[in-house]
Amino acid sequence: MGGFVAAFRKNRTKIWVGAVTLLLVFYLVVSFQRSVLLLLDSNPAAKAIGAAYLVLPAIGVWAMIRELLFGARTEQMAKVLEAEGGLPADELPRTPAGRIVRSAADLEFEKYKAEAEAAPGDWRSWFRLSCAYDAAGDRKRARASMRDAVKLFRGKVPA
Repeated sequence: MGGFVAAFRKNRTKIWVGAVTLLLVFYLVVSFQRSVLLLLDSNPAAKAIGAAYLVLPAIGVWAMIRELLFGARTEQMAKVLEAEGGLPADELPRTPAGRIVRSAADLEFEKYKAEAEAAPGDWRSWFRLSCAYDAAGDRKRARASMRDAVKLFRGKVPA
């Protein structure tokens, strides 16, 4: 039983991603089924709603695939950085609730920002900058920096 709990703790994020993905797939299948039923109805308004409703599963599939690929590529980059010893250390002070102290994260952020500015073509610096943005609480810029890191990792030049 202890091995099961340890395996669950180690793979908790993957398990939750899998569960949410399964729920989303279920929703998309039901949504697609309902749109087909509406398209088969003789009422022109129902057909129009069915056609419009068919767009939702397509967007959902696209978004799900995009996010799963983003997560897989991010994990792949993290493994490479870990093997190289280049992952940023999580040594920032925390509040009693476990949150990172914002002022310490802001100071650490400046270091990684300078590194990314000095090596704009290195995905490693963008990965670390993304971690610094995340620690500072700026999730939007963290994801944007990680997207740039993924593009550089894949050999593409970010816009």
